[in-house]
Amino acid sequence: MRVLIIIEHNQGEIKSSNYNVLGAALQLQPQVEAIVMGHQCRQIADSVSQLKGIHKVYLLDNEVYQHDLPERSCEAVLQVAEAASHILAPATSFGKNLLPRVAAKLGVGQVSDVIKIINAETFKRPIYAGNAIATVKVSNSQPVCLTIRSTAFSPINELSDAKAEIIDCSFISHNQQSRFVKTDMHQNDRPELASAQIVISGGRGLQNKQTFERLTRIADRLGAAVGASRAAVDSGLAPNDFQVGQTGQIVAPTLYFAVGISGAIQHLAGMKDSKIIVAINKDPDAPIFQIAHYGIVADLNEVLSEWETILTEMGY
Repeated sequence: MRVLIIIEHNQGEIKSSNYNVLGAALQLQPQVEAIVMGHQCRQIADSVSQLKGIHKVYLLDNEVYQHDLPERSCEAVLQVAEAASHILAPATSFGKNLLPRVAAKLGVGQVSDVIKIINAETFKRPIYAGNAIATVKVSNSQPVCLTIRSTAFSPINELSDAKAEIIDCSFISHNQQSRFVKTDMHQNDRPELASAQIVISGGRGLQNKQTFERLTRIADRLGAAVGASRAAVDSGLAPNDFQVGQTGQIVAPTLYFAVGISGAIQHLAGMKDSKIIVAINKDPDAPIFQIAHYGIVADLNEVLSEWETILTEMGY
């Protein structure tokens, strides 16, 4: 069995979701291989080669791979994937953009958003916005292409005693189907939403940007990430990359605050695996209270005001 994982990075730092993908891969095989693509990214390959369970690292370091264009990255993966039994990638925008193309080029199907590995052919994944779990068996299909929901697997970021071999690959993709134009990035000094231990999310109930900014100040004082429901994003209260839910980011922090969020099924699909959920809503019948561990039925403005006062008294 040859298990290959595709490493997502930002040209300088390994994305935390890779550690969860490695945790999933090691359930299939005690030694796995990794592929790193990018420009001037040897330090990423060096870091990956030191991780526990990594046996080989294939490095494709060229400026054509700098911007994660899937048409080019796909061709690079195909050069390395020969005889692979499994190809894994995180179920992030990166993985969802790249791996379906790889699977199509290989003429195989893909299992998306895997939350449990039963054996080398059988996996579990959520369907119907997480209201049902499907058990999927892949037969007569190699390699098996899997995108891994990072919140469902424990991260493996321990260092190995021995550094894995790094293999330099000279293949350069000349695919011109797409080209990089520009990157518009939202600068954020807070913890990454998908990996934060504390997430404070606001919904339509916040009503205006001023109240959402107040929520943001509280999150900053607690060192928390800021999320939002789709309704809040659609209302212009928060940017798209804050969205938590079926069509946004999937999170599973230790502590999740849902402030002014009613609990639509699409939002619950993105945060219901949180360890502790605290809901604040003036409607006692809001669906969010059905899954919350703690609930506060009150005007959120009063709660936020008291919250800020308490944080000040505690020195936060």
